Amino acid sequence: MPLASAATSVDGDLYTWITELAQRSPTALDSAVRVWSDYGLALFALLMLASWWRSRSTDPARTAMALCAPFVVVAAYVANDLVKSVFHEQRPCQTLHVVTVEACPALGDWSFPSNHAAIAAAAATAIWLTDRRLGAIAVPAALLMAASRVWIGVHYPHDVLIGLVTGALVAWLLTSAARRCAPAVTRLRDTPLRPLVATR
Repeated sequence: MPLASAATSVDGDLYTWITELAQRSPTALDSAVRVWSDYGLALFALLMLASWWRSRSTDPARTAMALCAPFVVVAAYVANDLVKSVFHEQRPCQTLHVVTVEACPALGDWSFPSNHAAIAAAAATAIWLTDRRLGAIAVPAALLMAASRVWIGVHYPHDVLIGLVTGALVAWLLTSAARRCAPAVTRLRDTPLRPLVATR
């Protein structure tokens, strides 16, 4: 079965139902979802910054995890993009020719898995493991980011689901491993770089 046909058979009907619902929804809602989908990743950058700032008053392991968070997100993006380069799944808006909230990406801009979902999930997982209070914001935000990508029509539901799983798995493994950098953080607290890893 061609990859496009296989993707459509998995959840093409659900994708079509969601995009048709978006077309019937108020313009203000669609605009809000589009803005969130296009620019919402900035929230995760701010939350990672806040997580680092708050971690300086905690144990060195948490500080190490917070400092590693941006690198973890980059690693998750690279891993997800490698998967994307293997499968070459066309965007559903190209295959199904539905009317979508967002302009459909060009042919060859692969759909599976969703990079936005992977980045959001990686950031949310890294933040959750470091700071549960901020994680309580980041995790729902990551789910909303994934859902928004389907709503605006640029991904199938399975694209965002696998993106979430990929990002979360990579981030869980790497953020947990970052705890081993705690001794380095402890040493930094006795250097001029102390403000990066301690409050005083």
